[in-house]
Amino acid sequence: MKTLYDKLWEEHHVTQLDSGESLLYIDRHYLHEVTSPQAFEGLIKKNLKPWRLNANIATPDHNVPTTRGNNFNSESITDEISKIQVVELDKNCNKFGIKQFDIESNKQGIVHVIGPELGFTIPGMTFVCGDSHTSTHGALGCLAMGIGTSEVEHVLATQCLKVSKLKNMNVRFEGEVDEHVSSKDIVLYLIGQIGTAGGTGYAIEFSGSYISSISVEGRMTICNMAIEAGAKVGLIAPDNKTIEYVKTKSFLDDDTFNQAKEYWKTLKSDDDAKFDKEIIIDVSKIKPQVTWGTSPEMVLNYDESIPTVFDTKDENKKNVELARDYMGIENETKLSDLTFDKVFIGSCTNSRIEDLRQAAEIVKGKTIASNISEAIVVPGSGLVKEQAENEGLDKVFTDAGFIWRDPGCSMCLGMNPDQLKPYERCASTSNRNFEGRQGYLGRTHLMSPIMAAYTAINGTIGDPYEIK
Repeated sequence: MKTLYDKLWEEHHVTQLDSGESLLYIDRHYLHEVTSPQAFEGLIKKNLKPWRLNANIATPDHNVPTTRGNNFNSESITDEISKIQVVELDKNCNKFGIKQFDIESNKQGIVHVIGPELGFTIPGMTFVCGDSHTSTHGALGCLAMGIGTSEVEHVLATQCLKVSKLKNMNVRFEGEVDEHVSSKDIVLYLIGQIGTAGGTGYAIEFSGSYISSISVEGRMTICNMAIEAGAKVGLIAPDNKTIEYVKTKSFLDDDTFNQAKEYWKTLKSDDDAKFDKEIIIDVSKIKPQVTWGTSPEMVLNYDESIPTVFDTKDENKKNVELARDYMGIENETKLSDLTFDKVFIGSCTNSRIEDLRQAAEIVKGKTIASNISEAIVVPGSGLVKEQAENEGLDKVFTDAGFIWRDPGCSMCLGMNPDQLKPYERCASTSNRNFEGRQGYLGRTHLMSPIMAAYTAINGTIGDPYEIK
């Protein structure tokens, strides 16, 4: 009668603490340049070393420029704060002997992209990273969660995390989707239904016929955004697709892989497992989703009218009023009335090869609209970039007027040169649309790579059922 989360928790539970919290053993620790400097400084002050070196994998991603070209290194970064953080990661990884895919490596990229593609994310493991979207790795049947800087230090020193057990939620996605609907639309729809606090205190297991039908990369998108629904953890039970994915990526020898495979098959919720909350969603009724406001829960069907204070419940009127004001929504009644300035395809949510293929299919043979001042495509890793270029996707994008970039978090957040100017409106495949997320006073509309591509071509929220 155990859920998948229960099984992973019990496998890694070390001890119960007097505080009521538990110590959980952590199999893999991902590090980047933003949340690690203070953690390493803490180790040095306490004269400590990482407990298990090979459990740690590092890469810079948040601060790195995406217009690097050849012969670029950490010292080439012009922004001083960004440079300090990236250089410090280099120094700390060299000092302690931590494996790092640095800014000069062809395997560098967004930590939640390179982890699975390089074979470091293995089903059944526990994962942490000083980044909220660590839940991404749950797509491979892992217990993965984001942690704070002090916790980064604690995990480095002890290989354990002090944490409280979560409640269990099961979200079942059933049915078949329209060809224009992707996993990004599915998870945005869920957030719109339950709100950004709907998963607070829960580990969400995603299941159902739709989950079984999509790729591992599509599953990563859904688990990535579990955090935007308020959950700490998002996870999906391993299946044959998971096993085949890991087989092509991992560095396990054949005997170890075959043994592990039998264990992975047990990583699923029992038929009689009890969840604290269950939600069933018919995905066949979902249309492409686009956010209109300043929270992922402010999301609509692409062809819907934007809410006003007059058609909003009293307790939400103020939020709607503030969001409309920040987003510059005045007389417009529909999402399609909005004119966009920029388009961003990338982030740890949607920068994998599958995402780029979907967008390229839409823009092939077309040209971006004249009002789009900049449309950028940022692969999630050096290997994704290389594969996309081998497939000619880079040329498809550049022929259409897009800018092809080097790997990094890019315009997902305002921590690198890729930022919106005040009042610019952006179609973005990232995961957060909070005020100032992509730059001071920037206006972010979240959507899938498919819809971002249509928006780039149309200049507004295009209708995927009309554009050919």
